[in-house]
Amino acid sequence: MAASRDDTRIFNRNKFKLGLFGMNCSGGLSLNKAPERWDASWANNVRAAQLADDAGLEFLLPIARWHGYRGETDSLGTTFETLTWACGLLASTKEITTFGTLHVAFINPVFAAKQMVTADHIGQGRFGLNIVSGWNPTEFGSMGVELREHDDRYVYTREWLDIVKRIWSETEPFDYEGKFYKLKNVLGKPKPWWNSRPLLVAAGNSEMGRDFAANSADCLFTAIPSLEEVTPKIDYFRRVSPPGQLRNIFASSHLMVRRTRKEAEDYHHYIVHEHGDWESAGYAANLKGSRPNTWMKQQKNLQARLITGAGYPIIGSYDDAIETFQKLNAIGLDGLALGMINYVDDFHHIRDELLPRMERVGLREPHRKAG
Repeated sequence: MAASRDDTRIFNRNKFKLGLFGMNCSGGLSLNKAPERWDASWANNVRAAQLADDAGLEFLLPIARWHGYRGETDSLGTTFETLTWACGLLASTKEITTFGTLHVAFINPVFAAKQMVTADHIGQGRFGLNIVSGWNPTEFGSMGVELREHDDRYVYTREWLDIVKRIWSETEPFDYEGKFYKLKNVLGKPKPWWNSRPLLVAAGNSEMGRDFAANSADCLFTAIPSLEEVTPKIDYFRRVSPPGQLRNIFASSHLMVRRTRKEAEDYHHYIVHEHGDWESAGYAANLKGSRPNTWMKQQKNLQARLITGAGYPIIGSYDDAIETFQKLNAIGLDGLALGMINYVDDFHHIRDELLPRMERVGLREPHRKAG
């Protein structure tokens, strides 16, 4: 058992860390109709979490989604709420860090602070918060919440986070007078596990988003439109972040690997061109404020890319994947949050093929299973 938050698995010595991303959502990251598409049942989520935990992966990251992408499958339309999801998986695992993803505009910070402390105690210090300012007008409308102008969303998020951090740390009641919140006699008990705040992560792609993430998060996620565009972003994050604060920089990816490159490419063709939900992909590509309308808008064959999975695609042999991991690590990334067509059925590709290869090339140390 970890003796402090710094001893939890996500802060281990592995040069390139891995997590599972989006498994709380129907279809995961991929917009496909294949028979093996991800069924995000609770039993499947627990099984995937335990496989990842036993194999030594560092984290589980959910997507907070309230409306799906329509089409025939309505991918990401059936989802588990992420704080209660995290509580259940923290109780079902031993060492893996599990994040909750919160649209901060949708929930009161005093209430949320106590929810997250509860999750942190269930996981004995393995809970982390993924802070989301939000972008989807449909979801904001369904909540009856104003979707503020882009930059003002981050002003709101900073205020929300300031309140939560004070609740986690201060031992006497306090009042808060801000632009968005005016609170009286605020106090939260118990405090987080070890009396240290949970790990904070954020994803920044816009200028304001990058500034917020660099100055507020312990770990952050950035997009990879292309390898050439990543290095300047990483350099910016390292330069702007307060000394000693930024621990890891991750990106998201969709993993589709097989024994040979041809097998992987054939499977990719099968998913996209034989079983792609093109109606859903078209809806996602044109949704106002979505990632395809920001960092992915210049991508060729955008809808095919979305069917594969919105993260950086890694499609090839096991050795191809390792070579890509090495390149990403060399330009400054500390790991990837992985989407898969099926997080349980496909996990053996990670456990039995990729992890041993990563150990051999020095990206990871041999894993010791928890007793």
